[in-house]
Amino acid sequence: MNTTTITNPILWADVPDPSVIRVGSAYYMVSTSMHSMPGCPIMKSTDLMHWEIVNYLYDTFEDNDAHNLLDGKGIYSAGSWATSLRYHEGIFYVCFSSNDMQRFYVYRTTDIENGRWERSVIKGLHHDPALLFDDGRVFVFHGNGDIRITEFTADVTARKPGGIDQLLLETERDGIGLRCEGCHAYKLNGYYYLFFIDWPRFGHGRRRVNVYRSRELLGPYENKIVLDDDMGYFNNGVAQGGIVDTPSGEWFALLFQDHGSVGRIPCVVPVTWEQDWPILGIDGKVPQTFEVPLPSSEPKPLIISDEFDYLENKLALNWQWNHNPDNRLWSVTARPGFLRLTTGYIARSVEYARNTLTQRTEGPACIGSTMLDLSGMKPGDHAGLVALQSNFGTVGIQIADNGDRYVTMCVKQDGNEEAIDRIRYEARWIYLRIDFNFADNIDIAHFYYSENGETWNPIGRPLQMKYTLDHFMGYRIGLFNYATKQIGGIVDIDYFRFAKLEAAQ
Repeated sequence: MNTTTITNPILWADVPDPSVIRVGSAYYMVSTSMHSMPGCPIMKSTDLMHWEIVNYLYDTFEDNDAHNLLDGKGIYSAGSWATSLRYHEGIFYVCFSSNDMQRFYVYRTTDIENGRWERSVIKGLHHDPALLFDDGRVFVFHGNGDIRITEFTADVTARKPGGIDQLLLETERDGIGLRCEGCHAYKLNGYYYLFFIDWPRFGHGRRRVNVYRSRELLGPYENKIVLDDDMGYFNNGVAQGGIVDTPSGEWFALLFQDHGSVGRIPCVVPVTWEQDWPILGIDGKVPQTFEVPLPSSEPKPLIISDEFDYLENKLALNWQWNHNPDNRLWSVTARPGFLRLTTGYIARSVEYARNTLTQRTEGPACIGSTMLDLSGMKPGDHAGLVALQSNFGTVGIQIADNGDRYVTMCVKQDGNEEAIDRIRYEARWIYLRIDFNFADNIDIAHFYYSENGETWNPIGRPLQMKYTLDHFMGYRIGLFNYATKQIGGIVDIDYFRFAKLEAAQ
């Protein structure tokens, strides 16, 4: 039988809260995307190692000032949280809660790779939901510590009138910093299994996988810690996610691990069964490499270079906007071979600027670069490259009130975007670059500019990147153009080029 070598992490990039299923020989995974649009990426694999983005759940899911980044706050750390992906009788279902909207969303389609998704919106939160189809009935398990079960209608469009809606179980409290959450539910081997992540203050004091099981839907449930390992990485536990089988009956878990400022990265873990308990890892450890009995497929890049050569105004699936875009203000066809960003709003910083186009960053190190035509910019405009998280850094061009150009490196300090370095710049074109180093939690970014794309000049200072919960997302690299004085300025971006490195240069 053909086999594939799994090397953990399978993606050294921010793909948090994975939910995975198998349909035939294809695996599908969805993950949290919060304020990035389009949202909830659908990824496909045939070997559990190599994944490709094939669709999104939605282009946008709400149209209001917060989602449009017009309220001065946005939906950072909110938006779509942990999702549950299931397939039942020819229909794919995805559900999630949105903390800012205080709503529960259910999406469905018959074509996960190419289809449009129908949605239902239910008032109230169902925190970190797990969807389970069980003998003609549908249940959602949800909650943090106090785990509830709620019954839904057969088409999963509403809570079932008169159906089950109750507290199912209360997980351990004593010595627990983060009680059980991130539920994934299964009915296997005559048991109901609920997979959780929790985070004790005792023992190793890290995230771990805690499984509850019962022969009866409503319990009583017994529990067992089935994985408590950090792969030797700064005591960051590998946890939260679910399990999936192969066509020949082997089982594997797909979980994530906190990896500093690059974000939460997915790992595959072998699963065995002992007395009907799932046992994750090998001798309690997550192996760095191992074989799976699946034919290997070609790797597909998660982060891509782009020359912006499009025949229609539609970007590659690897790109996501920071919050909802204003589609009137960007184009890849107005000037063929270029991404055009036009300012349409006044913003106080890149963190609150619409139409910032982003991709993930990738470890252990990576480089992103671009070239900009500055001739359409207006006084007060600021355009360039951003290393985007709450503690962001930018390198780009600022236009002074008199029209003079300055190449500028900025960082967020004390809540504001502040220039660290400004250098007068005369040319029409500028090349920009950010180098990221995520190895061993170094988490440093360096910023450069060039007049010819060959001789690179460092500018400003290195950025100490930090993963903070007010954004709750790994660092992304983004292209931006925003106005501080007047709207209508244009920047034309010739390309974006990305390279993953095995070590920082």
